[in-house]
Amino acid sequence: MTSILTNNSAMVALQTLKSVNAQLGKTQADIATGKSVANAKDSAAVWAISKVMETDQSAFKTIQSNLNVADAVVTTARTGAEKVVESLRSIKDLAAGAYNTATASEKAKITTDINLKFKEIASVINGTQMNGVNLLKSGTADLKVLASLDRGATVATKTNSISVATTGLDTLIGALGLDPAVPATFGVSTIFTATSLDVSADDTTNIGAFITAIETSISGVLEKTAQLGSYGKQLTGQAEFVGKLADSLKAGIGALVDADMEESSARLQALQTQQQLGIQSLSIANQAPAAIMALFRG
Repeated sequence: MTSILTNNSAMVALQTLKSVNAQLGKTQADIATGKSVANAKDSAAVWAISKVMETDQSAFKTIQSNLNVADAVVTTARTGAEKVVESLRSIKDLAAGAYNTATASEKAKITTDINLKFKEIASVINGTQMNGVNLLKSGTADLKVLASLDRGATVATKTNSISVATTGLDTLIGALGLDPAVPATFGVSTIFTATSLDVSADDTTNIGAFITAIETSISGVLEKTAQLGSYGKQLTGQAEFVGKLADSLKAGIGALVDADMEESSARLQALQTQQQLGIQSLSIANQAPAAIMALFRG
Protein backbone atom coordinates (compact mmCIF):
# COMPACT_ATOMS: atom_id res chain seq x y z
CA MET A 1 0.00 0.00 0.00
CA THR A 2 1.23 3.45 -0.90
CA SER A 3 0.34 6.34 1.38
CA ILE A 4 0.85 10.05 0.81
CA LEU A 5 0.81 10.62 4.58
CA THR A 6 3.24 7.96 5.77
CA ASN A 7 6.39 7.13 3.81
CA ASN A 8 8.03 4.20 5.58
CA SER A 9 10.86 3.96 3.08
CA ALA A 10 11.74 7.61 3.58
CA MET A 11 11.72 7.16 7.37
CA VAL A 12 14.09 4.20 7.14
CA ALA A 13 16.37 6.05 4.74
CA LEU A 14 16.31 9.12 7.00
CA GLN A 15 17.23 7.11 10.12
CA THR A 16 20.04 5.43 8.23
CA LEU A 17 21.33 8.78 7.00
CA LYS A 18 21.20 10.23 10.54
CA SER A 19 23.19 7.27 11.85
CA VAL A 20 25.77 7.63 9.10
CA ASN A 21 26.05 11.39 9.75
CA ALA A 22 26.54 10.78 13.50
CA GLN A 23 29.30 8.25 12.83
CA LEU A 24 30.83 10.60 10.29
CA GLY A 25 30.86 13.45 12.81
CA LYS A 26 32.50 11.23 15.45
CA THR A 27 35.14 10.04 12.98
CA GLN A 28 35.91 13.59 11.88
CA ALA A 29 36.25 14.59 15.57
CA ASP A 30 38.63 11.65 16.16
CA ILE A 31 40.80 12.78 13.26
CA ALA A 32 40.71 16.44 14.34
CA THR A 33 41.57 15.77 18.00
CA GLY A 34 43.63 12.63 17.56
CA LYS A 35 41.59 10.99 20.32
CA SER A 36 38.87 8.39 20.17
CA VAL A 37 37.90 9.26 23.76
CA ALA A 38 38.14 13.03 24.10
CA ASN A 39 35.65 13.51 26.94
CA ALA A 40 33.48 11.61 29.39
CA LYS A 41 30.62 11.49 26.88
CA ASP A 42 32.64 9.34 24.50
CA SER A 43 33.31 6.65 27.14
CA ALA A 44 32.86 7.52 30.79
CA ALA A 45 34.81 4.56 32.21
CA VAL A 46 37.77 4.82 29.82
CA TRP A 47 37.91 8.60 30.20
CA ALA A 48 37.96 8.33 34.02
CA ILE A 49 40.72 5.71 33.97
CA SER A 50 42.79 7.76 31.56
CA LYS A 51 42.46 10.88 33.75
CA VAL A 52 43.71 9.00 36.81
CA MET A 53 46.66 7.76 34.76
CA GLU A 54 47.31 11.30 33.51
CA THR A 55 47.52 12.65 37.07
CA ASP A 56 49.94 9.88 38.00
CA GLN A 57 52.04 10.50 34.91
CA SER A 58 52.24 14.22 35.66
CA ALA A 59 53.16 13.50 39.29
CA PHE A 60 55.89 11.07 38.25
CA LYS A 61 57.42 13.68 35.97
CA THR A 62 57.53 16.10 38.90
CA ILE A 63 59.00 13.39 41.14
CA GLN A 64 61.67 12.65 38.54
CA SER A 65 62.60 16.33 38.39
CA ASN A 66 62.85 16.52 42.19
CA LEU A 67 64.96 13.36 42.30
CA ASN A 68 67.34 14.88 39.76
CA VAL A 69 67.69 17.99 41.91
CA ALA A 70 68.30 15.85 45.00
CA ASP A 71 70.90 13.87 43.07
CA ALA A 72 72.67 17.14 42.20
CA VAL A 73 72.61 18.16 45.89
CA VAL A 74 74.15 14.83 46.93
CA THR A 75 76.71 15.03 44.11
CA THR A 76 77.72 18.49 45.34
CA ALA A 77 78.10 17.16 48.89
CA ARG A 78 80.10 14.16 47.69
CA THR A 79 82.44 16.42 45.73
CA GLY A 80 82.99 18.55 48.84
CA ALA A 81 83.60 15.46 50.99
CA GLU A 82 86.18 14.19 48.50
CA LYS A 83 87.93 17.56 48.73
CA VAL A 84 87.99 17.24 52.53
CA VAL A 85 89.61 13.80 52.18
CA GLU A 86 92.29 15.31 49.93
CA SER A 87 92.99 18.05 52.48
CA LEU A 88 93.20 15.56 55.35
CA ARG A 89 95.64 13.47 53.36
CA SER A 90 97.75 16.58 52.78
CA ILE A 91 97.68 17.27 56.52
CA LYS A 92 98.75 13.70 57.20
CA ASP A 93 101.65 14.07 54.75
CA LEU A 94 102.71 17.35 56.38
CA ALA A 95 102.60 15.77 59.84
CA ALA A 96 104.63 12.82 58.59
CA GLY A 97 107.20 15.29 57.30
CA ALA A 98 107.29 17.02 60.67
CA TYR A 99 108.04 13.71 62.37
CA ASN A 100 111.52 13.62 60.85
CA THR A 101 112.09 17.37 60.83
CA ALA A 102 114.62 18.65 63.36
CA THR A 103 114.62 22.43 63.00
CA ALA A 104 112.12 24.63 64.75
CA SER A 105 111.61 26.88 61.72
CA GLU A 106 110.65 23.97 59.49
CA LYS A 107 108.21 22.69 62.08
CA ALA A 108 106.74 26.17 62.43
CA LYS A 109 106.15 26.33 58.68
CA ILE A 110 104.55 22.89 58.71
CA THR A 111 102.33 24.00 61.58
CA THR A 112 101.25 27.03 59.53
CA ASP A 113 100.55 24.86 56.49
CA ILE A 114 98.47 22.47 58.57
CA ASN A 115 96.44 25.34 60.02
CA LEU A 116 95.77 26.64 56.53
CA LYS A 117 94.63 23.20 55.44
CA PHE A 118 92.21 23.04 58.34
CA LYS A 119 90.84 26.45 57.37
CA GLU A 120 90.46 25.13 53.83
CA ILE A 121 88.48 22.19 55.20
CA ALA A 122 86.26 24.60 57.18
CA SER A 123 85.62 26.63 54.04
CA VAL A 124 84.67 23.52 52.07
CA ILE A 125 82.33 22.21 54.77
CA ASN A 126 80.60 25.56 55.26
CA GLY A 127 80.39 26.37 51.56
CA THR A 128 79.36 23.04 50.05
CA GLN A 129 75.64 23.58 49.58
CA MET A 130 73.15 23.54 46.76
CA ASN A 131 69.56 24.74 46.75
CA GLY A 132 70.05 25.76 50.39
CA VAL A 133 70.98 22.24 51.50
CA ASN A 134 74.35 21.48 53.16
CA LEU A 135 74.91 17.78 53.81
CA LEU A 136 78.43 18.19 55.20
CA LYS A 137 77.74 20.40 58.19
CA SER A 138 76.16 19.13 61.39
CA GLY A 139 73.03 20.81 62.66
CA THR A 140 71.46 21.09 59.19
CA ALA A 141 68.33 19.22 58.16
CA ASP A 142 68.53 15.91 56.37
CA LEU A 143 67.57 15.83 52.70
CA LYS A 144 64.22 14.13 52.11
CA VAL A 145 62.75 13.68 48.65
CA LEU A 146 59.60 11.96 47.38
CA ALA A 147 60.66 8.83 45.49
CA SER A 148 57.41 7.26 44.28
CA LEU A 149 53.64 7.00 44.57
CA ASP A 150 52.31 3.49 45.16
CA ARG A 151 48.71 3.12 44.04
CA GLY A 152 47.11 -0.10 45.30
CA ALA A 153 43.94 -1.79 44.11
CA THR A 154 42.17 -1.65 47.47
CA VAL A 155 44.20 0.78 49.57
CA ALA A 156 44.90 4.48 49.35
CA THR A 157 47.93 5.79 47.49
CA LYS A 158 51.12 5.58 49.54
CA THR A 159 54.13 7.87 49.29
CA ASN A 160 57.69 6.58 49.51
CA SER A 161 60.64 8.86 50.13
CA ILE A 162 64.43 8.74 50.21
CA SER A 163 66.18 10.42 53.13
CA VAL A 164 69.83 11.44 52.95
CA ALA A 165 71.32 12.12 56.37
CA THR A 166 73.80 14.93 56.90
CA THR A 167 77.34 13.66 57.31
CA GLY A 168 78.42 16.10 60.02
CA LEU A 169 82.03 16.21 58.85
CA ASP A 170 82.76 19.25 61.01
CA THR A 171 81.82 17.28 64.13
CA LEU A 172 83.75 14.26 62.96
CA ILE A 173 86.90 16.29 62.31
CA GLY A 174 86.25 18.27 65.49
CA ALA A 175 87.03 15.09 67.41
CA LEU A 176 90.67 15.90 66.68
CA GLY A 177 90.44 18.83 69.08
CA LEU A 178 89.17 21.43 66.60
CA ASP A 179 86.40 23.92 67.15
CA PRO A 180 83.83 23.25 64.37
CA ALA A 181 81.42 25.88 65.66
CA VAL A 182 83.77 28.79 64.95
CA PRO A 183 85.33 28.53 61.47
CA ALA A 184 87.75 31.38 62.22
CA THR A 185 89.40 29.25 64.92
CA PHE A 186 89.26 26.09 62.83
CA GLY A 187 92.93 25.35 63.39
CA VAL A 188 95.36 22.64 64.25
CA SER A 189 94.66 19.91 66.76
CA THR A 190 95.55 20.40 70.40
CA ILE A 191 97.63 17.26 70.05
CA PHE A 192 99.79 19.18 67.62
CA THR A 193 99.96 22.56 69.35
CA ALA A 194 99.79 21.90 73.06
CA THR A 195 103.35 20.57 73.09
CA SER A 196 106.66 22.04 72.03
CA LEU A 197 106.47 21.03 68.40
CA ASP A 198 108.78 23.84 67.32
CA VAL A 199 111.50 22.79 69.65
CA SER A 200 112.92 19.49 68.32
CA ALA A 201 112.69 17.78 71.69
CA ASP A 202 110.17 15.00 72.38
CA ASP A 203 107.89 15.73 69.41
CA THR A 204 107.72 12.31 67.78
CA THR A 205 105.26 10.86 70.27
CA ASN A 206 102.82 13.75 69.92
CA ILE A 207 103.19 13.93 66.15
CA GLY A 208 102.68 10.18 65.93
CA ALA A 209 99.46 10.49 67.94
CA PHE A 210 98.34 13.32 65.67
CA ILE A 211 99.00 11.21 62.54
CA THR A 212 96.98 8.38 64.07
CA ALA A 213 94.11 10.77 64.81
CA ILE A 214 94.22 12.16 61.27
CA GLU A 215 94.18 8.64 59.88
CA THR A 216 91.09 7.88 61.97
CA SER A 217 89.48 11.06 60.70
CA ILE A 218 90.28 10.16 57.09
CA SER A 219 88.65 6.75 57.56
CA GLY A 220 85.53 8.39 59.00
CA VAL A 221 85.28 10.95 56.19
CA LEU A 222 85.82 8.23 53.58
CA GLU A 223 82.95 6.25 55.09
CA LYS A 224 80.66 9.29 54.93
CA THR A 225 81.79 10.02 51.37
CA ALA A 226 81.00 6.45 50.34
CA GLN A 227 77.54 6.83 51.89
CA LEU A 228 76.94 9.93 49.79
CA GLY A 229 78.03 7.98 46.73
CA SER A 230 75.54 5.23 47.56
CA TYR A 231 72.75 7.75 48.07
CA GLY A 232 73.62 9.38 44.76
CA LYS A 233 73.44 6.03 42.97
CA GLN A 234 70.08 5.30 44.58
CA LEU A 235 68.68 8.69 43.55
CA THR A 236 69.96 8.31 39.99
CA GLY A 237 68.46 4.84 39.68
CA GLN A 238 65.14 5.93 41.15
CA ALA A 239 64.96 8.94 38.82
CA GLU A 240 65.55 6.67 35.82
CA PHE A 241 62.90 4.23 37.01
CA VAL A 242 60.32 6.94 37.65
CA GLY A 243 61.04 8.43 34.23
CA LYS A 244 60.45 5.07 32.54
CA LEU A 245 57.29 4.58 34.59
CA ALA A 246 56.00 7.98 33.47
CA ASP A 247 56.70 7.04 29.85
CA SER A 248 54.88 3.72 30.32
CA LEU A 249 51.87 5.53 31.76
CA LYS A 250 51.88 7.91 28.81
CA ALA A 251 51.92 4.97 26.41
CA GLY A 252 49.07 3.35 28.35
CA ILE A 253 47.00 6.52 28.18
CA GLY A 254 47.57 6.65 24.45
CA ALA A 255 46.42 3.06 24.05
CA LEU A 256 43.19 3.95 25.87
CA VAL A 257 42.18 7.25 24.29
CA ASP A 258 44.23 7.88 21.14
CA ALA A 259 42.56 7.40 17.78
CA ASP A 260 43.90 4.91 15.26
CA MET A 261 44.50 7.36 12.42
CA GLU A 262 44.77 4.70 9.71
CA GLU A 263 41.49 3.12 10.80
CA SER A 264 39.81 6.50 11.17
CA SER A 265 40.92 7.57 7.71
CA ALA A 266 39.54 4.40 6.12
CA ARG A 267 36.30 4.73 8.11
CA LEU A 268 35.93 8.35 7.01
CA GLN A 269 36.04 7.41 3.34
CA ALA A 270 33.58 4.56 3.88
CA LEU A 271 31.16 6.77 5.81
CA GLN A 272 31.35 9.52 3.18
CA THR A 273 30.35 6.92 0.58
CA GLN A 274 27.51 5.69 2.83
CA GLN A 275 26.39 9.28 3.31
CA GLN A 276 26.14 9.85 -0.43
CA LEU A 277 24.24 6.59 -0.87
CA GLY A 278 21.95 7.50 2.04
CA ILE A 279 21.15 10.85 0.48
CA GLN A 280 20.39 9.15 -2.83
CA SER A 281 18.27 6.50 -1.09
CA LEU A 282 16.29 9.18 0.76
CA SER A 283 15.77 11.07 -2.48
CA ILE A 284 14.40 7.94 -4.15
CA ALA A 285 12.14 7.21 -1.17
CA ASN A 286 10.77 10.76 -1.26
CA GLN A 287 9.92 10.39 -4.95
CA ALA A 288 7.68 7.35 -4.35
CA PRO A 289 4.52 9.32 -3.35
CA ALA A 290 4.92 11.43 -6.44
CA ALA A 291 4.24 8.33 -8.53
CA ILE A 292 0.64 8.37 -7.27
CA MET A 293 0.05 11.46 -9.37
CA ALA A 294 0.13 9.22 -12.46
CA LEU A 295 -3.06 7.56 -11.25
CA PHE A 296 -4.95 10.83 -11.51
CA ARG A 297 -3.83 11.77 -14.99
CA GLY A 298 -6.36 11.38 -17.68
